[in-house]
Parts: sequence; structure tokens; C-alpha cells
Amino acid sequence: MNQTRVLAILIFDDVEVLDFCGPFEVFSVANRFTDPPAFNVLTVAEQPGPVVTSGGLSLNPHRRLADCPQPDLLLVPGGLGTRKEMHNSTLIEWIRQASEKAELVLSICTGALLLAKAGLLDGQEATTHHGAIDLLRQTAPKTTIHADRRFVDNGRVVCSAGIAAGIDMSLHVVGRLLGKDVAEKTAKQMEYPWGQ
Repeated sequence: MNQTRVLAILIFDDVEVLDFCGPFEVFSVANRFTDPPAFNVLTVAEQPGPVVTSGGLSLNPHRRLADCPQPDLLLVPGGLGTRKEMHNSTLIEWIRQASEKAELVLSICTGALLLAKAGLLDGQEATTHHGAIDLLRQTAPKTTIHADRRFVDNGRVVCSAGIAAGIDMSLHVVGRLLGKDVAEKTAKQMEYPWGQ
């Protein structure tokens, strides 16, 4: 019998909408093809109340850091807000602690900067949005950075390039965890052109 994994998607002010909504959609749609649902998809933020995204969308997170269940999968999106959150010791420490017991840690776009600050990319390979490659190299000097890859899978840590690349990475992760058939059905349901 399949288990339902807790997937916590971190959100913060000035998060890039598709960075978290694309994966949110992938993992939620994948649930249609599993019984019980494969993922309990939650958004989590540091503070209670609305989070305002990069495009001005206001949304209410499911949980706060303080009451988020231990994630099996931790997903850290990017956006302009990462430049501020890189220096948020509370958030970085939560990422570090939540990742310790997580099966997988995923980053989209400049979410890789937050993983780097938490020390999760040391000795790993990573990618990020093409406009932040140099910043990631500065932030993660012990990491091999790939500017030409849509995503990089290290096993436990998986990083994607910018924005829409997070959908490709999420489908890849669905395929890893649930099989290629579920990933293909998910992509077809989303009418997303995808091939492993």
C-alpha cells in the first residue's frame, strides 16, 4: 500500500508564482492516479496571514513554520524574495532542520540560494535561473553549478532552473517516486509536453 507523503512548499513575499504553483499542480494532479493520494501538498510560510507573490497575488498558506508537520518532501521555490530571505536566519534554520529528515529536498529557480545558505548544496550539483547563476556560484562555492541544465538530480537534493523548469523537475520526481506511468498520466492531464 502506498503512503501519503507530506510535501511542504515554502512560500514567502515576492515568491515567483509559477515556481510554486507549477509543482503544486504537478503533485496535486499526480494524486488523481494513486490510491490513497500520494502527496499531502501544503504551503508553509514563516508568519500567519497572507503572502504576496512577485506578481501581487495574495494567498494564505496552509501552515506556519511552527506548526508544519515534518515534510517528507521539502520544496523551496525562488523569486526576487529569495534575495531577502537568504539573510533570514529563522527561515534558513527551518530549511536546515526540516531537510534533515526529509526524503527529498527540492529547489526551483533561486530557491537554490536558500538551500545553499542552509548548507545543503555543499559537495552537490545544482542549477538555478539563468539570471542568478553567478550569485549561486558566489553563495555556494563548494557546489558544481550547471547553467545549461533544466534540473539536476543529486539523489536526495534536486534543483531546477528557473520558473517553468520546476514543472519538468516535479514530473521527474513523480516518475522517480511513483513510476513513469503516473508521471506521463500527470503530464497528459496537465496537457504539458514532457518527456524524460
